[in-house]
Amino acid sequence: MAAAICLGELLIDFVPTVTGTGLTDAPAFIKAPGGAPGNVAVGLARLGVASAFMGKVGDDAFGHFLADTLAEAGVDVGPLRFSTEARTALAFVSLRADGEREFMFYRHPSADMLFTPGEVDMDAIGQAKLLHFGSISLIGEPSRSATLYAVDAARAAGGLVSYDPNLRLPLWPDAEAARKGMLLGLSKAHIVKLSDDESAFLTGLNDLKAACQALWHDDLKLMIVTRGRAGCVYFTPHFTGEVESFTVEAVDATGAGDGFVAGLLQGALADPAIIQDEARLREVCRFANAVGALATTQRGAIPALPNREQVREFLNTH
Repeated sequence: MAAAICLGELLIDFVPTVTGTGLTDAPAFIKAPGGAPGNVAVGLARLGVASAFMGKVGDDAFGHFLADTLAEAGVDVGPLRFSTEARTALAFVSLRADGEREFMFYRHPSADMLFTPGEVDMDAIGQAKLLHFGSISLIGEPSRSATLYAVDAARAAGGLVSYDPNLRLPLWPDAEAARKGMLLGLSKAHIVKLSDDESAFLTGLNDLKAACQALWHDDLKLMIVTRGRAGCVYFTPHFTGEVESFTVEAVDATGAGDGFVAGLLQGALADPAIIQDEARLREVCRFANAVGALATTQRGAIPALPNREQVREFLNTH
Protein backbone atom coordinates (compact mmCIF):
# COMPACT_ATOMS: atom_id res chain seq x y z
CA MET A 1 0.00 0.00 0.00
CA ALA A 2 0.98 3.62 -0.43
CA ALA A 3 3.05 5.42 2.18
CA ALA A 4 1.51 8.75 1.14
CA ILE A 5 -2.02 9.55 -0.03
CA CYS A 6 -2.76 12.79 -1.85
CA LEU A 7 -6.41 13.84 -1.70
CA GLY A 8 -8.30 16.45 -3.70
CA GLU A 9 -8.71 17.78 -7.20
CA LEU A 10 -7.39 16.21 -10.38
CA LEU A 11 -7.91 18.20 -13.58
CA ILE A 12 -6.67 19.14 -17.01
CA ASP A 13 -4.50 22.25 -17.25
CA PHE A 14 -4.58 23.92 -20.66
CA VAL A 15 -1.29 25.82 -20.91
CA PRO A 16 -0.54 28.34 -23.70
CA THR A 17 2.01 27.35 -26.30
CA VAL A 18 3.80 30.67 -25.72
CA THR A 19 4.87 32.31 -22.46
CA GLY A 20 4.24 35.91 -21.50
CA THR A 21 0.69 36.26 -22.79
CA GLY A 22 -2.74 36.43 -21.19
CA LEU A 23 -5.46 33.91 -21.89
CA THR A 24 -7.21 36.20 -24.37
CA ASP A 25 -4.04 36.53 -26.48
CA ALA A 26 -2.81 32.93 -26.30
CA PRO A 27 -2.72 31.44 -29.83
CA ALA A 28 -3.12 27.82 -28.71
CA PHE A 29 -3.02 25.58 -25.64
CA ILE A 30 -1.32 22.33 -24.68
CA LYS A 31 -3.27 19.75 -22.66
CA ALA A 32 -1.44 18.87 -19.44
CA PRO A 33 -2.54 16.73 -16.48
CA GLY A 34 -2.74 18.76 -13.28
CA GLY A 35 -4.41 19.53 -9.98
CA ALA A 36 -2.19 20.23 -6.97
CA PRO A 37 -2.74 16.95 -5.03
CA GLY A 38 -2.29 14.95 -8.23
CA ASN A 39 0.92 16.81 -8.96
CA VAL A 40 2.25 16.00 -5.50
CA ALA A 41 1.32 12.33 -5.88
CA VAL A 42 3.29 12.09 -9.14
CA GLY A 43 6.14 14.12 -7.67
CA LEU A 44 6.41 11.68 -4.77
CA ALA A 45 6.25 8.64 -7.06
CA ARG A 46 9.05 10.01 -9.24
CA LEU A 47 11.13 10.53 -6.12
CA GLY A 48 10.68 6.90 -5.12
CA VAL A 49 7.84 7.22 -2.59
CA ALA A 50 4.88 4.83 -2.88
CA SER A 51 1.98 7.26 -3.34
CA ALA A 52 -1.73 7.04 -4.04
CA PHE A 53 -4.33 9.52 -5.24
CA MET A 54 -7.77 9.85 -3.63
CA GLY A 55 -10.54 11.86 -5.22
CA LYS A 56 -12.92 11.88 -8.16
CA VAL A 57 -12.83 12.56 -11.89
CA GLY A 58 -15.45 12.32 -14.60
CA ASP A 59 -16.12 9.01 -16.31
CA ASP A 60 -15.02 10.72 -19.53
CA ALA A 61 -12.02 10.89 -21.83
CA PHE A 62 -10.18 13.45 -19.69
CA GLY A 63 -10.88 11.56 -16.47
CA HIS A 64 -9.48 8.32 -17.85
CA PHE A 65 -6.52 10.20 -19.34
CA LEU A 66 -5.72 11.55 -15.87
CA ALA A 67 -6.10 8.14 -14.22
CA ASP A 68 -3.84 6.57 -16.84
CA THR A 69 -1.27 9.36 -16.47
CA LEU A 70 -1.03 8.87 -12.72
CA ALA A 71 -0.87 5.09 -13.02
CA GLU A 72 1.88 5.31 -15.64
CA ALA A 73 3.83 7.54 -13.25
CA GLY A 74 3.59 4.85 -10.57
CA VAL A 75 0.76 6.35 -8.50
CA ASP A 76 -1.79 3.95 -7.01
CA VAL A 77 -5.18 5.05 -8.38
CA GLY A 78 -7.17 2.47 -6.42
CA PRO A 79 -8.72 5.20 -4.21
CA LEU A 80 -9.75 7.25 -7.28
CA ARG A 81 -13.46 7.29 -8.13
CA PHE A 82 -15.28 8.08 -11.39
CA SER A 83 -18.45 10.18 -11.67
CA THR A 84 -21.22 9.83 -14.23
CA GLU A 85 -22.89 12.97 -12.84
CA ALA A 86 -20.24 15.55 -13.74
CA ARG A 87 -17.27 15.97 -16.01
CA THR A 88 -13.58 16.27 -15.19
CA ALA A 89 -12.49 19.78 -14.19
CA LEU A 90 -10.61 21.99 -16.64
CA ALA A 91 -8.33 24.95 -15.97
CA PHE A 92 -6.80 27.35 -18.46
CA VAL A 93 -3.53 28.71 -17.05
CA SER A 94 -1.21 31.34 -18.52
CA LEU A 95 1.98 33.08 -17.43
CA ARG A 96 1.60 36.75 -18.28
CA ALA A 97 4.43 39.08 -19.27
CA ASP A 98 4.46 40.53 -15.73
CA GLY A 99 5.20 37.06 -14.30
CA GLU A 100 1.75 36.59 -12.76
CA ARG A 101 -0.35 33.54 -13.56
CA GLU A 102 -3.90 33.85 -14.86
CA PHE A 103 -6.50 31.13 -14.22
CA MET A 104 -9.89 30.33 -15.72
CA PHE A 105 -11.68 27.28 -14.30
CA TYR A 106 -14.51 25.11 -15.63
CA ARG A 107 -16.17 23.55 -12.56
CA HIS A 108 -19.99 23.90 -12.65
CA PRO A 109 -19.73 21.49 -10.87
CA SER A 110 -16.85 19.23 -11.78
CA ALA A 111 -16.50 15.62 -10.69
CA ASP A 112 -13.94 16.35 -7.94
CA MET A 113 -16.51 18.52 -6.17
CA LEU A 114 -18.84 15.50 -5.86
CA PHE A 115 -16.45 13.25 -3.92
CA THR A 116 -18.38 11.93 -0.88
CA PRO A 117 -17.40 10.62 2.58
CA GLY A 118 -18.69 7.20 1.55
CA GLU A 119 -16.14 7.10 -1.27
CA VAL A 120 -13.15 7.60 1.05
CA ASP A 121 -10.90 4.52 1.05
CA MET A 122 -10.48 3.95 4.78
CA ASP A 123 -8.21 0.92 4.35
CA ALA A 124 -5.74 2.98 2.32
CA ILE A 125 -5.74 5.75 4.92
CA GLY A 126 -5.22 3.28 7.75
CA GLN A 127 -2.12 1.85 6.10
CA ALA A 128 -0.55 5.13 4.93
CA LYS A 129 2.01 7.12 6.89
CA LEU A 130 0.90 10.48 5.52
CA LEU A 131 -2.14 12.21 4.03
CA HIS A 132 -1.63 15.37 1.96
CA PHE A 133 -4.48 17.69 0.95
CA GLY A 134 -5.25 21.25 -0.13
CA SER A 135 -8.00 23.80 0.31
CA ILE A 136 -9.79 23.39 -3.05
CA SER A 137 -11.70 20.32 -1.90
CA LEU A 138 -12.92 22.33 1.13
CA ILE A 139 -14.80 24.87 -0.99
CA GLY A 140 -18.15 23.07 -1.25
CA GLU A 141 -20.12 19.98 -0.36
CA PRO A 142 -19.87 17.03 -0.50
CA SER A 143 -16.09 17.18 -1.12
CA ARG A 144 -15.64 19.34 1.98
CA SER A 145 -17.13 16.70 4.27
CA ALA A 146 -15.24 13.93 2.47
CA THR A 147 -11.94 15.76 2.91
CA LEU A 148 -12.47 16.45 6.60
CA TYR A 149 -13.58 12.84 7.13
CA ALA A 150 -10.41 11.54 5.50
CA VAL A 151 -8.16 13.97 7.39
CA ASP A 152 -9.72 13.11 10.75
CA ALA A 153 -9.35 9.39 9.94
CA ALA A 154 -5.66 9.87 9.11
CA ARG A 155 -5.05 11.74 12.35
CA ALA A 156 -6.91 9.09 14.34
CA ALA A 157 -4.75 6.39 12.73
CA GLY A 158 -1.60 8.19 13.88
CA GLY A 159 -0.55 9.40 10.42
CA LEU A 160 1.04 12.71 9.51
CA VAL A 161 -1.23 15.25 7.83
CA SER A 162 0.28 17.66 5.31
CA TYR A 163 -1.54 20.70 3.93
CA ASP A 164 -1.07 23.28 1.18
CA PRO A 165 -3.63 26.14 1.33
CA ASN A 166 -3.13 26.74 -2.41
CA LEU A 167 -5.17 29.95 -2.73
CA ARG A 168 -7.38 30.10 -5.83
CA LEU A 169 -9.63 33.02 -4.92
CA PRO A 170 -11.91 32.86 -8.01
CA LEU A 171 -13.14 29.43 -6.90
CA TRP A 172 -14.44 30.67 -3.52
CA PRO A 173 -17.66 32.63 -2.95
CA ASP A 174 -15.62 35.55 -1.56
CA ALA A 175 -12.33 36.36 0.18
CA GLU A 176 -13.69 35.80 3.69
CA ALA A 177 -15.02 32.35 2.79
CA ALA A 178 -11.63 31.53 1.32
CA ARG A 179 -9.83 32.68 4.44
CA LYS A 180 -12.08 30.67 6.77
CA GLY A 181 -11.90 27.54 4.62
CA MET A 182 -8.13 27.72 4.24
CA LEU A 183 -7.66 28.24 7.98
CA LEU A 184 -9.89 25.23 8.71
CA GLY A 185 -7.58 23.01 6.69
CA LEU A 186 -4.52 24.49 8.36
CA SER A 187 -5.97 23.75 11.80
CA LYS A 188 -5.94 20.01 10.98
CA ALA A 189 -2.35 19.78 9.73
CA HIS A 190 1.00 18.73 11.17
CA ILE A 191 3.02 20.01 8.21
CA VAL A 192 2.02 23.14 6.29
CA LYS A 193 3.55 24.59 3.13
CA LEU A 194 2.26 27.97 2.02
CA SER A 195 3.51 30.85 -0.10
CA ASP A 196 4.36 34.30 1.21
CA ASP A 197 1.29 35.64 -0.61
CA GLU A 198 -0.91 33.09 1.15
CA SER A 199 0.51 33.85 4.59
CA ALA A 200 -0.20 37.55 4.02
CA PHE A 201 -3.73 36.78 2.75
CA LEU A 202 -4.54 34.60 5.77
CA THR A 203 -3.16 36.97 8.43
CA GLY A 204 -3.00 40.44 6.91
CA LEU A 205 0.67 40.51 7.95
CA ASN A 206 3.59 41.00 5.57
CA ASP A 207 6.20 40.01 8.15
CA LEU A 208 6.72 36.26 7.66
CA LYS A 209 7.71 35.51 11.24
CA ALA A 210 4.72 37.38 12.64
CA ALA A 211 2.40 35.73 10.13
CA CYS A 212 3.62 32.23 10.98
CA GLN A 213 3.31 32.94 14.67
CA ALA A 214 -0.28 34.01 14.07
CA LEU A 215 -1.01 30.82 12.11
CA TRP A 216 0.78 28.43 14.47
CA HIS A 217 -1.17 25.89 16.54
CA ASP A 218 -0.09 23.23 19.00
CA ASP A 219 -0.40 20.27 16.61
CA LEU A 220 1.89 21.82 14.02
CA LYS A 221 5.35 20.32 13.63
CA LEU A 222 6.65 22.24 10.63
CA MET A 223 5.58 25.27 8.63
CA ILE A 224 7.40 26.29 5.46
CA VAL A 225 6.79 29.46 3.48
CA THR A 226 7.97 29.44 -0.13
CA ARG A 227 9.08 32.70 -1.77
CA GLY A 228 9.66 31.69 -5.38
CA ARG A 229 13.19 32.47 -6.53
CA ALA A 230 14.03 33.73 -3.05
CA GLY A 231 13.82 30.20 -1.62
CA CYS A 232 11.94 29.19 1.51
CA VAL A 233 11.67 29.97 5.20
CA TYR A 234 11.09 27.18 7.72
CA PHE A 235 9.53 27.35 11.17
CA THR A 236 9.43 24.63 13.85
CA PRO A 237 8.88 24.78 17.63
CA HIS A 238 12.68 24.58 18.00
CA PHE A 239 14.25 26.75 15.27
CA THR A 240 13.68 28.89 12.20
CA GLY A 241 15.77 29.76 9.15
CA GLU A 242 15.83 30.17 5.40
CA VAL A 243 17.26 28.26 2.45
CA GLU A 244 18.10 29.89 -0.86
CA SER A 245 16.64 28.57 -4.10
CA PHE A 246 18.24 28.06 -7.53
CA THR A 247 18.31 30.11 -10.71
CA VAL A 248 16.96 28.30 -13.79
CA GLU A 249 15.52 29.21 -17.16
CA ALA A 250 11.86 29.09 -16.13
CA VAL A 251 9.31 28.21 -18.80
CA ASP A 252 6.16 27.59 -16.75
CA ALA A 253 5.76 28.00 -12.98
CA THR A 254 2.68 25.78 -12.82
CA GLY A 255 3.38 22.94 -10.39
CA ALA A 256 6.55 24.44 -8.90
CA GLY A 257 5.01 24.62 -5.43
CA ASP A 258 3.70 21.08 -5.75
CA GLY A 259 7.15 19.89 -6.74
CA PHE A 260 8.52 21.60 -3.63
CA VAL A 261 5.91 19.83 -1.50
CA ALA A 262 6.88 16.45 -2.98
CA GLY A 263 10.54 17.14 -2.28
CA LEU A 264 9.74 18.15 1.28
CA LEU A 265 7.43 15.23 2.05
CA GLN A 266 9.80 12.59 0.69
CA GLY A 267 12.34 13.86 3.21
CA ALA A 268 9.85 13.91 6.08
CA LEU A 269 8.76 10.34 5.28
CA ALA A 270 12.31 9.04 4.98
CA ASP A 271 13.44 10.72 8.19
CA PRO A 272 10.69 12.08 10.48
CA ALA A 273 13.39 13.31 12.87
CA ILE A 274 14.29 16.17 10.50
CA ILE A 275 11.76 18.28 12.37
CA GLN A 276 14.11 18.18 15.37
CA ASP A 277 17.38 18.37 13.40
CA GLU A 278 17.96 21.72 11.69
CA ALA A 279 20.93 20.60 9.59
CA ARG A 280 18.98 17.71 8.09
CA LEU A 281 15.88 19.88 7.60
CA ARG A 282 17.98 22.38 5.66
CA GLU A 283 19.21 19.56 3.40
CA VAL A 284 15.62 18.51 2.71
CA CYS A 285 14.61 22.13 2.01
CA ARG A 286 17.50 22.45 -0.46
CA PHE A 287 16.33 19.24 -2.16
CA ALA A 288 12.75 20.54 -2.25
CA ASN A 289 13.92 23.86 -3.71
CA ALA A 290 15.68 21.92 -6.47
CA VAL A 291 12.55 19.91 -7.28
CA GLY A 292 10.51 23.11 -7.43
CA ALA A 293 13.07 24.82 -9.68
CA LEU A 294 13.24 21.88 -12.08
CA ALA A 295 9.43 21.79 -12.26
CA THR A 296 9.49 25.23 -13.92
CA THR A 297 11.72 24.16 -16.84
CA GLN A 298 8.95 22.52 -18.91
CA ARG A 299 5.35 23.41 -19.75
CA GLY A 300 2.67 21.86 -17.56
CA ALA A 301 2.94 20.55 -14.02
CA ILE A 302 3.13 16.74 -14.12
CA PRO A 303 5.26 16.53 -17.29
CA ALA A 304 7.92 18.73 -15.65
CA LEU A 305 8.25 16.95 -12.29
CA PRO A 306 11.74 15.40 -11.99
CA ASN A 307 12.88 12.00 -10.74
CA ARG A 308 15.41 11.54 -7.96
CA GLU A 309 18.38 11.09 -10.28
CA GLN A 310 17.58 14.32 -12.12
CA VAL A 311 17.43 16.17 -8.79
CA ARG A 312 20.77 14.68 -7.69
CA GLU A 313 22.44 15.68 -10.95
CA PHE A 314 21.01 19.19 -10.61
CA LEU A 315 22.28 19.53 -7.02
CA ASN A 316 25.72 18.25 -8.00
CA THR A 317 26.07 21.00 -10.59
CA HIS A 318 24.58 23.84 -8.53
